[in-house]
Amino acid sequence: MKKLFTLFAFLTMFLGAKAELVEVYSIDYSQNTGFPFYVMGYVPEWFDGVMTDFGAMYKYVAVEGAEETSDVIVKTQQGVEYYKIALAEPGWHQYFIADGIPTEIDGKFKVVAMVKASEQVNINVNMGWGWSDGQQVGTSVTIGTDWQEVEWEYSGIGGASCNLVAQPGTSAATIEWKWVKVYQDKKQSRPVEWVEDIVNGNAEKTWAEMGLEGTLFNDQENNFKICAWGKEREVNMNAEGGWDPFPATIGEETVNGQTNHYFIVHGKQATTEGDAAAWDNQFWIQSPQEWKAGTQLKIKFRYKASKSVTVATQCHKQTPSDYLIWHAIGDISFTEDWQEFDGTMTIADDMAGTWSIAFQLNQNDKEAIDFYFDDLSWQHMKLDEGYFVAGCNTKTGLEYDLDNAIEFVEGVDVTGTSCLVATVGAPGEYVNQIMVSTVRGNDAAFKGATLKPNGTIANDPEEWLDYTASSLAKLNLPGEGVWKVYLDPGFKSMAFQMLEGTTTDPLPEIANPTEIIINGVERDDLKDNLNNGEITVREEADDPAGATVGGTGHEGQTWDNQFWIVANRALEKGTATVLKFKYMASKEAKTTTQCHKDPGNYLHWGAIGDVVFTTEWQDFEQTFTVPDEADGMLSIAFNMAEIKEACDYHIKDVIWMTEDHFETLINTSGSENFFVKVGAGANPTQYEGGAGISSVTNTNRVSNVNYNLAGQRVSKDYKGIVVNNGRKYIVK
Repeated sequence: MKKLFTLFAFLTMFLGAKAELVEVYSIDYSQNTGFPFYVMGYVPEWFDGVMTDFGAMYKYVAVEGAEETSDVIVKTQQGVEYYKIALAEPGWHQYFIADGIPTEIDGKFKVVAMVKASEQVNINVNMGWGWSDGQQVGTSVTIGTDWQEVEWEYSGIGGASCNLVAQPGTSAATIEWKWVKVYQDKKQSRPVEWVEDIVNGNAEKTWAEMGLEGTLFNDQENNFKICAWGKEREVNMNAEGGWDPFPATIGEETVNGQTNHYFIVHGKQATTEGDAAAWDNQFWIQSPQEWKAGTQLKIKFRYKASKSVTVATQCHKQTPSDYLIWHAIGDISFTEDWQEFDGTMTIADDMAGTWSIAFQLNQNDKEAIDFYFDDLSWQHMKLDEGYFVAGCNTKTGLEYDLDNAIEFVEGVDVTGTSCLVATVGAPGEYVNQIMVSTVRGNDAAFKGATLKPNGTIANDPEEWLDYTASSLAKLNLPGEGVWKVYLDPGFKSMAFQMLEGTTTDPLPEIANPTEIIINGVERDDLKDNLNNGEITVREEADDPAGATVGGTGHEGQTWDNQFWIVANRALEKGTATVLKFKYMASKEAKTTTQCHKDPGNYLHWGAIGDVVFTTEWQDFEQTFTVPDEADGMLSIAFNMAEIKEACDYHIKDVIWMTEDHFETLINTSGSENFFVKVGAGANPTQYEGGAGISSVTNTNRVSNVNYNLAGQRVSKDYKGIVVNNGRKYIVK
């Protein structure tokens, strides 16, 4: 074939041969008097040191600038005030229960919480480091009515300084939290060497003594020599009328007769309107170089302020104030006494290119405050650099040995062209999956700097695939054996050749002929006992197919009727699959789709997008890649109450395979992979086949339904002209 050139870790201690759980984070809410985290619209309250979520029947509105008020005011730990306002019906809510958790890429974590609820409730809890795709992993947690330690786990976490977000949604249950602890499953790892990157982090030499006095903040050749930068409103004005960073001021204090120097920002009162006031005054810890994804950095410094205040941190590029990403080492709580920060930051994909950590000194307080920093330290792991490959076998249980990953060496491909080559696997130790990385010496760093080819890997040394940098890229090979991997860094491409072993031939596409019929019942949007007993009718809007789509906030939900296609095994994030089926309905209708674990166990809102049914058979075909948020998913859910009316949905000839066609994800006959749920409150039930699903269908369709002349559904007590079964009646 033609050759294609298409263009946080701690200083590791030896933990022994077996993995063990190590506590990496804990928070005891009794140490707080109010909510200590970023507020996402809902504010848990404090009673005797217990963080209390009073459920979805309340909302919280900041007192400052509030258009609504109440007699109850709730304060956060920082003293920010919110009105507690009762709702007529449940509102969706979420809130942090932890923040600043040190994590390693692909890490495994167990969370333990002392918690109880007024009634048993299942809630979703996300662990993550951002809000973009791939930055959150969620799981369902069951909370009982007695105080107890509730445990749950996460795996495949990336990024650093993660948070935990509880999402009770529309549950009205009261949930009380006493404490949360996070443990990491740490395995044997070889010791690593840490290298200091900052010079004069103790501020003992003035900038003049270092020959840096007058250095401009945008001097690309010299600004990395300055480890501390400051920005004070009204100091160092630029041509645009703003204020540029400058080498931080060095101050002096005497402690026990000893002279100590420190960096100081004499913050001026923030006067910029809106959220931008957060960075009217800033401080930067500058690194001497930029950092790529997967790099682990140890950050240390001492800090205090002229008053207690919490500030946020960001990652910036080479020029201080050149913003990169909103998160870095989490929020830092200053007091009037010196404290020490000692943590580790893993450069996630969206942090690649980081040079400095920026402190948003007016994030929560706009007053003039002095901020002090000393003993700045920025260390990185000393790792082997180059190109390395390690393999495993997902069928035999052969595990990755990343410490001893094989280094690529100079060689030639099958055409005699120079490239890098490495052989992975051995007789008796065949591999069927590999990872290729640009560093070696630490597992987390290795996984964070992997390469991912774009396309399906073939056993063909002349078929070259271009590759890109991608953290935690596990490459599935088309067979078990000894593999030779060719790498051309100049063209960023790779090829694969099996030297011995057994290749896997692609499987043919065989459709499951079962025709699934989902007799969706009409969605009931009415809700009694609202507005002092009056019936409220929600307004309706039309969907693209012309069917009626419900709004939100009432009893009816778009998932009252559902259908699931369930895979025979859990699917890892990044798994590329092909899904095909034929579909039609008794009327035009739209369904949305989600990723679930078991049917009904929600993971992520995005799956194969919207599916628009018509009264004629259509063919659906899509390559679906498992989102990071849906790692471990088993099923794709179809929400079949997007339209209000009752509707019969037909789906048949389902094919679900891996994209490389080496594995069929569902059986090619029978109905074991199909589940349905019809009507609010029903549970998912395995489809039993046949011409219909009477054994699992809720046949109590909404009957005797009345509408007014505007087409709105009305209660049985409505007076006036109503329409029922197409006929008009006068109700007196």
